Amino acid sequence: MKKIDDELRVDFVNGAVGHRLRFGGGRGQALAKAMGLRAGKTPKIVDATAGLGRDSFLLASLGAQVTMIERSKKMYTLLAQGMDRASHEGSDFQQIVGRMNLLYGDAKELLPELSADAVLIDPMHPPRKNSALVKLELRQVRQIVGADDDAADLIKVALGSAKKRVVLKWPAKADPIKGIHACSHQIIGKSVRYDVFMLA
Repeated sequence: MKKIDDELRVDFVNGAVGHRLRFGGGRGQALAKAMGLRAGKTPKIVDATAGLGRDSFLLASLGAQVTMIERSKKMYTLLAQGMDRASHEGSDFQQIVGRMNLLYGDAKELLPELSADAVLIDPMHPPRKNSALVKLELRQVRQIVGADDDAADLIKVALGSAKKRVVLKWPAKADPIKGIHACSHQIIGKSVRYDVFMLA
């Protein structure tokens, strides 16, 4: 049986990422607001669940220094390949990738060693009832990285490690993750929301 991750490719230049880079709306975007990017403020960010790296790339394109953590060796390799390809696409992409640092390992172990102002956590989202609506790409990622059953533990570690805020990216209508106290505020979009836990 052919594995569905055979053709998965991390692409920071074309498709949705390229479009978002050109027309995304800069620091006015929901993600940027949630992470604390605003005029004169560019926090040091850790993306604790790197995945396809798209959020990290967007944040780096807005000037942030972003450390990505990925514990799946397969996903880590795909990310490294995608960063390498993007770095050969001209000076703009070189500068963006230059602000991205990729680490392999468990974020629960690495976060306490990093001095992050803000931590982004985007665990695998609960499966939708209608799986046909889930994009193939996301199904591919799920097969590679698994279900992220330790998301609550990761959030707790992040809350004890970040200097200013922790942001959970979660489906807009999904129930809160059990075992985590209420967030400070939310930024809600059409399909996802950002639960922001302020620490300072």
